[in-house]
Amino acid sequence: MAPLSLPLSSVLTHSRCLQRAIVFYTALHGLQHRTLTPRLWKRNFGAVAHGVGQLLTHRARAQNYAASACSSSAAGQDMTEKLWSVYKETKKQTEDLIPVISTNSVNPDSIFANNEMSLRDIEIYGFDYDYTLAFYSRHLHTLIFNIARDTLITNHRYPEGLRKYEYIPNFAVRGLHYDVQKALLMKIDAFHYIQLGTVYRGLHPVSDEEVIAMYEGSHVPLEIMSDFYGKSSHGHTMKQFMDIFSLPEMTLLSCVNDFFMSHNIDYEPVHLYKDVKEAIRDVHVKGIMYRAVEADIDKYICYGEQSHAVLKKLSEHGKKMFLITNSPFDFVDRGMSYIVGKDWRDLFDVVIVQADKPSFFNDRRKPFRRVTDKGALLWDRIHRLEKGEIYKQGNLYEFLRLTGWRGSKVLYFGDHIYSDLADLTLKHGWRTGAIIPELRKEIKIMNTEQYMHMMAWLQALTGLIEQMQVHRDAASQAVVEEWIREREAMRAQTKDIFNSQFGSLFRTYHNPTYFSRRLSRFADIYMASISCLLNYNLKHTFFPRRTPLQHESPFWPEHSPTGINISSRLHGTNSD
Repeated sequence: MAPLSLPLSSVLTHSRCLQRAIVFYTALHGLQHRTLTPRLWKRNFGAVAHGVGQLLTHRARAQNYAASACSSSAAGQDMTEKLWSVYKETKKQTEDLIPVISTNSVNPDSIFANNEMSLRDIEIYGFDYDYTLAFYSRHLHTLIFNIARDTLITNHRYPEGLRKYEYIPNFAVRGLHYDVQKALLMKIDAFHYIQLGTVYRGLHPVSDEEVIAMYEGSHVPLEIMSDFYGKSSHGHTMKQFMDIFSLPEMTLLSCVNDFFMSHNIDYEPVHLYKDVKEAIRDVHVKGIMYRAVEADIDKYICYGEQSHAVLKKLSEHGKKMFLITNSPFDFVDRGMSYIVGKDWRDLFDVVIVQADKPSFFNDRRKPFRRVTDKGALLWDRIHRLEKGEIYKQGNLYEFLRLTGWRGSKVLYFGDHIYSDLADLTLKHGWRTGAIIPELRKEIKIMNTEQYMHMMAWLQALTGLIEQMQVHRDAASQAVVEEWIREREAMRAQTKDIFNSQFGSLFRTYHNPTYFSRRLSRFADIYMASISCLLNYNLKHTFFPRRTPLQHESPFWPEHSPTGINISSRLHGTNSD
């Protein structure tokens, strides 16, 4: 699986290689995700050279320290003192490297590759609309939450007291799972393990002990996980929330659960889930959200000029473009007119609205229908898809037959990993690009010195624990246990720095999240917004980073976080 975030840890597969890994990272990865001028390249290369010099200095210092530690051991220095001496030296050398690491931040406007792909091969570009071409402000999530909350009260006879709940912008993150029967919201990693400390019932965390008791551990069996599209159906009790529109739904579920529990009201969690799901669906299906956005488009749509610049660039290079969206024509027309102008349809060779993805990619039965500018549906059979016209529904198989746009010459962008990208990758061989708006915020956090410092020391400390656990005497084990407690506290801090409830969208501590796993499988490339394309030539090739598998040796010898084999310090031998 290609690494998805945490730029430092992504190359620290072997944590005992911290110093050399940092140099390797600086040279091979730190410059990969930015557009460099010669001056910038020179500056960063100088940082690498400086870092190498620092490492050599640290290495010599550590060797001298190891020798002195070994000679003093003959005078009776006990193992506990040796362990703490190694700990302090490792921590000091890690801290000395922070300035070097800090010079190699990741550009949040980069495009990241899970699979090698060249834009030279792409002739046709396809787009979803919502959160791909049109980006929305947080006001939209508040609007969806409020309308759905009021719908529960008005149409489903939920208690009037729910009106006191307001949307909480930073409560949930995308990609979470919801146990429909237990009414629990949680984050699950790529191996189906619940990240303890991220399980919530209502607005309050559930203790690790209770979670382990309910699930007989922290593993979620495959048969109760969400289905292929993240839905809770056919016996699956888990629902995965994968699109950005689901953030207000997760928050509303949590608020209603919180109300019932705080008022000691007995309720059926399955009914609650279905009612909230229906209320959220009504916001979209009944057009309530669409009308509100159209009425105050300045309030809800942002970054329109960047999407326009991308479309203009592709058009100027002679690329064919198409739009496939689940949104209705009036809504798309109003938004695209705001983003591009009244002539926006001139940029696209094919426009399909209300496509009903993901069924669009699988159901061969639905034919295309032409839509007039006034929204009327025509009954004539569609023999070709014409530029400037609007089409509704249809299916991908008919789309392929009418356009001939097949295989890896097509690149389609969308924000929903399942509904937009999965079938295109698995069944049709299109190249896929995921739009992950949260990426920009997470990268900015990872670029902070606070985060880099925490991750560097966390990796170094993990390496110490891994090597020192072989000492089984009581005194040594007490030291290692103290290090383990420090590591656990730091892991909680690295979670909270992204989101105090659920942490990063991409990581469950060390492992990738379930979201990350699906992202790496179904998206060839991913980026924070479509505007990232503006930073690249249309002949650019994206290469995924090659990182060592667990059984592979890295490009540097197996050493401790300080570049020295720690065991040599304790047994009086020099690793060189």
